[in-house]
Amino acid sequence: MKREHWGSRLGFIMAAAGSAIGLGNIWKFPYMAGENGGAAFIIIYLGIVFTIGLSLMLAEITIGRHTQSDAINAFKKFNRPAWSFIGILGIVTAFVIFSFYSVVAGWTIAYVVKSATGAFSGMDAAAIGDTFGGFVSSTVQPIVYHGIFAALTVLVVLGGVSGGIERASKILMPVLFLILIALVVRGVTLPGAEKGLEFFLSPDFSKITASTVMAALGQAFFSLSLGMGVILTYGSYLGKEANIGRSAWQIALLDTMVAILAGLAILPAVFAFNMDPAAGPGLTFVTLPAVFEAMPGGYFFSIIFFVLLTIAALTSSISLLEPIVSFFSTKGFTRTQATIGAGVLAFLIGIPSSLSLGAWSDIHIIKGQGFLDSASWLTDKILLPVGGLLICLFVGWVITPIAIREVSGEGEPSALVKAWIFILRFIAPIAIVMILLTGLEIVTL
Repeated sequence: MKREHWGSRLGFIMAAAGSAIGLGNIWKFPYMAGENGGAAFIIIYLGIVFTIGLSLMLAEITIGRHTQSDAINAFKKFNRPAWSFIGILGIVTAFVIFSFYSVVAGWTIAYVVKSATGAFSGMDAAAIGDTFGGFVSSTVQPIVYHGIFAALTVLVVLGGVSGGIERASKILMPVLFLILIALVVRGVTLPGAEKGLEFFLSPDFSKITASTVMAALGQAFFSLSLGMGVILTYGSYLGKEANIGRSAWQIALLDTMVAILAGLAILPAVFAFNMDPAAGPGLTFVTLPAVFEAMPGGYFFSIIFFVLLTIAALTSSISLLEPIVSFFSTKGFTRTQATIGAGVLAFLIGIPSSLSLGAWSDIHIIKGQGFLDSASWLTDKILLPVGGLLICLFVGWVITPIAIREVSGEGEPSALVKAWIFILRFIAPIAIVMILLTGLEIVTL
């Protein structure tokens, strides 16, 4: 079967940036900055994104573009079949993440509905917290929204690479940026917002610890959709004429811009109403609805914020499903069969994650955690770092000459290309091993 391709390089950049830009940027980044000293955390984060993160992203694109193949068969095309374990691991990781990511993304759709119907009208943060707790612990509602979100993802992927993923990304990404900018303007013009801006933009290096650096490293690594075959698969749809080094820079830049804009949209508003910037995941589903309730025009901005979250989640989820579809499309399945089959199976596997916050909350899998937290821990702490580490070793040591030619052509590699290989060989593996060791609590910082 002929390999599909992006209709344009812009389409690839929008789709890959959409993959990287997800709930991690808009939901997780602001509260992680809040927990780790604001601007000091951001400076470290940016440094890591444009060294280790960018290097690993370029490595995945290089494998995909060179082989024009799915995440598993790509490694066989290098005559290194044993390394296809990386692709298998990546597809399993993407599948597990999609199963529980869809549950959380379903909450964003629910909050669009709740915001539009005025469900939080007159509530303070405590009452909204009770409402949120009641919603996620209920049996039916979260599963329904999980199903709606999974179905939306399936519909986009069914359209194929150019007609589905690229077309959706070219529409959704500009809309996402416009909504974010509107939210930034509203947030920074609130009375008292300057305290949030100072917190976010003025670095306090006294708050930097080893754990701050590890938090920034983990957030940068996971934010860019690395280590799960997504960027590799998207790279495989690129034509040979594309400049993959420039593309990787632009994807990382767009991803970072969204994270910074999300912080500028959220933290000034949080400070303006004396809320806690370190409220963790509750910052999105409890603190912010309370902020919107107190904010002039909050009804409107609440709706568009949760529409924004839904768009960000969707651009990521389609990238999680595509590597699975890409692989099974090489095994005799049509795109329709592979997409619907994978989507339905992921939905079913996601149901225990939803129930783990309510009816099945007494069932513990890993480290005393329920299904959702166990799946998140398994992917964040083990599967993604291991996948990323293996990619570094494969490109940095096993196929180095091929990778260099793919990036720089037949000429002498530039200093930047040499630095890229050095990072893949030495810097990135050490950093990823530290993520693994701290995540497994073998090393405590």
